[in-house]
Amino acid sequence: MQPTYSIIAPVYNERESLPVLLDRLQGVMDTTGESWELILVDDGSTDGSTEIIRALGEQDERVRPVIFARNFGHQIAVTAGLDYSRGQAVVIIDADLQDPPEVILELIAKWKEGFEVVYAVRGEREGETWFKKTTASLFYRLIYRITDVKIPLDTGDFRLMDRKVVNVMNQMRERHRFLRGMSSWVGFRQVGVTYRRAARFAGVTKYPFSKMLRLALNAITSFSYFPLQLATYMGFFAAGLSILTIPVIVVMRLIGQQAFFGQATTLVAVLLLGGVQLISLGILGEYLGRVYDEVKGRPLYIVSQGPSDEDKQ
Repeated sequence: MQPTYSIIAPVYNERESLPVLLDRLQGVMDTTGESWELILVDDGSTDGSTEIIRALGEQDERVRPVIFARNFGHQIAVTAGLDYSRGQAVVIIDADLQDPPEVILELIAKWKEGFEVVYAVRGEREGETWFKKTTASLFYRLIYRITDVKIPLDTGDFRLMDRKVVNVMNQMRERHRFLRGMSSWVGFRQVGVTYRRAARFAGVTKYPFSKMLRLALNAITSFSYFPLQLATYMGFFAAGLSILTIPVIVVMRLIGQQAFFGQATTLVAVLLLGGVQLISLGILGEYLGRVYDEVKGRPLYIVSQGPSDEDKQ
C-alpha cells in the first residue's frame, strides 16, 4: 500500500540526531492516523551514520534507507529522496532537528485546505551566530530581487509538496540544483507557515560559508541572467567613462598638467578595461561550465544500497 506521507531527511554525519529524529517523527506522524514513510538518504557519511540508518531500517519497515556511493551534496540527496518517495504528500526536513518535526502537522493542515506547496518560514533562528543570520538574510533578499522567480524570503528546504508537484520536479534533472527555487518555479497554490527554527541537536553545521556561497551561485545562475547583464552594464560603463575622459585628458595636457604626462593614465585605463574583461569572461565561464556539466549527462547520484528502482515514482 502506498503511504499517504513521505518524509525525506538527507543525512551527512548526523549519528547523534538520527534516533531522536525517528522518535519525534513517530510521535508526530502517528497522530495523523495515516500511513507514512521516512526516507533517510545517506550522503556519504563517515561518522557511522550509515550503520545507524541501516539499523533503523531493520527495526522499522517505515524507514527506507538510501545509501549513496559517495558524497553528492545536500540538494542531490533531497533529489534522491524525491525520486524514491511514494506518498501523496512529501515533506523535506533536515536531520539535525533544527526543523522541528512537530511543525509538520501545521504543513499537513494547510495541505488539506488545498494548498499544493506549503513552505516553512523561519520567523526566529536559535543557536546561530550574528554573521550566519546576517549573511542568510542578505542571501534571501538578493535572490528575491535578482532572480526571475519570486522565492519566498527566509525559507529553506523544509516544506510539504503535493504529489503532482513532486512529479513535475522529478522531471527537472539539472545538476546544479536549487530546490526551493525549483518548487517556486513550478507554480501551483503555495502558502507559508511561520515557525521557530531550533538550534542543532548535535554536531556542527554542514553548510559553512563556502557552501552557502556555492548554493547562492547555483541559485543565481539557475534562475537569473543578471550576472550576464551585469557584465554588459560594466562594459558600457567602462566605455562611457573612457569617452568622457578623452576630452578631459586632452585639455589637461594642453594646459600642461603634469599628472597627465607619462604612462600613468594609460596604465590605469588598461587595468580598468582589463578588469572588466576578465570579470565578464569569468561570468561567462560560470554559465558555460554549467552547460558543460549538463551536456555530459552523468547521473545525478549513485546509490550503493537502497530500494529497488521499481519503487521510484
